[in-house]
Amino acid sequence: MPGHDIIVIGASAGGVEALSYLVKHLSPDLNAAILIVLHVPAHGTSVLPRILSRAGKLPVSHATDGETIHPGHIYVAPPDYHLLVKSGYIRLTRGPRENSHRPAIDPLFRTAARAYGRRVVGVVLTGVLDDGTAGLQAIKIQGGVAVVQHPDDAMYSGMPRSAIENVDDIDQILPLADIPDALVVLANTPVPAEAENPVSKEIEIESELAEMDMTVLNNEHRPGKPSSFACPDCGGTLWDLSKEDVLRFRCRTGHAFSAETLLAKQSDALEDALWIALRALEEKSSLARRMATRMRDRNQNLSAKRLEEEAHDSQERAAVIRDVLLKGNSVKIEANSAQVSEDIEAINDE
Repeated sequence: MPGHDIIVIGASAGGVEALSYLVKHLSPDLNAAILIVLHVPAHGTSVLPRILSRAGKLPVSHATDGETIHPGHIYVAPPDYHLLVKSGYIRLTRGPRENSHRPAIDPLFRTAARAYGRRVVGVVLTGVLDDGTAGLQAIKIQGGVAVVQHPDDAMYSGMPRSAIENVDDIDQILPLADIPDALVVLANTPVPAEAENPVSKEIEIESELAEMDMTVLNNEHRPGKPSSFACPDCGGTLWDLSKEDVLRFRCRTGHAFSAETLLAKQSDALEDALWIALRALEEKSSLARRMATRMRDRNQNLSAKRLEEEAHDSQERAAVIRDVLLKGNSVKIEANSAQVSEDIEAINDE
């Protein structure tokens, strides 16, 4: 009788340190395969397998498409590819981004739940926003086990807190130091030989969307209903897939967003609009002043005064927008500084 031998782990900001600690303290005789998604830049070079190989005793490698899943091995999602689990092997795809990421955590969790049901353990570690929440919910629906790093113990509490607040019946909420032993125990705990929960149509469709299955993409009868929101990535209508406490949206082409990520993307879109407005006001002010100077040279003083007033008004409006942008950027710089430092340290270690 198998144990919980498929362990899927998701992490984001602060994840290199957390994953290194976890792998360092895992038994080399672990009777389970581990599959990891860490949010990484699409065009970067991932050194995570080398970092984790040095940290622990289990073999670590980037996953390859079609690779057989073996117990006692750690598979890491490569940059710009979703890591998906099929029965017995791995799929890598460049399907639509989920929560603005590829690789994303939700597709890994969802496909593992579909393929292995009760045998799956989903682990959400440190990170911002809410990737992993919907995937962990799918694992619980299929009878798997949910383990979440305690938010107070995480470098960034967003992802763990979202999972705890939105997924019913989290099995274990633990500090990072206790997670390795918990995974070993779960791997050695036999899974009851009961009938597996039937895979819901929603999980099937969303799993296939990550593989860009054309039958699903062209299917007019999808779960959910049209919302009033537009997809930040392609501009299409977002369909509301909310279920129980988890607010989720997906567009026709497959881009998917949990609530916090969608809000963050809308904030980014607002910032882009403000930069465009700032540029337009600065250009308007500059052009109005040049025209006013020409009017003065021609003794058209009333027209020149009107243009100078218009230029001054544009400058005042631009100053307001500039102030908003500066305040917003200072918050983002503070939030991202620790993650930047962590990435630099990881590169320097190489």
